[in-house]
Amino acid sequence: MALSRLLAVLTGGVLAATLATQAGAAEPGGTLGKIKRSGSITLGVRDGSIPFSYLDDKQQYQGYSVDLCMKVVVALQKQLGLTGIKVVMNPVTSANRIPLMANGTIDLECGSTTNNAERQKQVAFAPTMFVIANRLLAKKSSRIRSLADMRGKTLVATAGTTTLKQMTILNNEQQLGLNIVVGKDHPESFLMMETGRAVAEANDDILLASQVATSRNPGDYEITSEALSVEPYGIMLRRDDPEFKQAVDAALSYFYRGDDYVKLYNKWFTSPIPPKGINLNFPMPPQLKAVIAKPTDSPDPAAYAAVPPAQQAASKKK
Repeated sequence: MALSRLLAVLTGGVLAATLATQAGAAEPGGTLGKIKRSGSITLGVRDGSIPFSYLDDKQQYQGYSVDLCMKVVVALQKQLGLTGIKVVMNPVTSANRIPLMANGTIDLECGSTTNNAERQKQVAFAPTMFVIANRLLAKKSSRIRSLADMRGKTLVATAGTTTLKQMTILNNEQQLGLNIVVGKDHPESFLMMETGRAVAEANDDILLASQVATSRNPGDYEITSEALSVEPYGIMLRRDDPEFKQAVDAALSYFYRGDDYVKLYNKWFTSPIPPKGINLNFPMPPQLKAVIAKPTDSPDPAAYAAVPPAQQAASKKK
């Protein structure tokens, strides 16, 4: 082989190798790389967290959180230059959602998960998508107006929730003598209260409102006005994956700035929702308006509302 030809071949080989290396370096890593290679993303979804993530009468997952996650999927598809992304819906519970995120089973958790400092040691959160207060739900005949009225009575909360931890803390601090029982999920917790196995259910106010609205006899129940804590909800993702978090945060922040966000909120909270056409009549709280205008993933309740010092301390202990 002539020297000039040999040099051309070698030069071409080096150039090809260099381009391949550069192309490889440009490829995303972490969860973004996983999605690009597989062409799919796995969403953690809930069976009964109305209106955030639940199964309808056609056994399809839907809800406010699911819709937000789908907005993220569309943005990721565009960013990664894919013609489509296959979406796999993987059901999770309050108890297993964090382990399934940590071990890579799910890529985004689209439910009703509180973002707090303890959880941020295990997982990460996208910008807050909802702000709730923990309250009690009981039958009107029980005359439960506050946590103090539950002294010596049976209270139910759902396994794996911050509410269950909070109730345990408040029970000890205030020496209420509560018998705290545990429901495996939100529907079971409501059923235990409905059937008299517990006097009241402790949960997030919007979840309690949805339980009442979809119950057989909504007029039988009352949610206490006493707010036991203020907590932010966020879409959960894996820790230590800054490239993926940046992409998710950017997608949500962009969506929050547009008019379509208000339409999405009204679809789930101030309009009839499937499968029964129930309207939750839950206008956007001022705390949520503030966080949509200025997105944050802070786990600190004080970032969302003024909370009495005693309640702040209880929340931080969770």
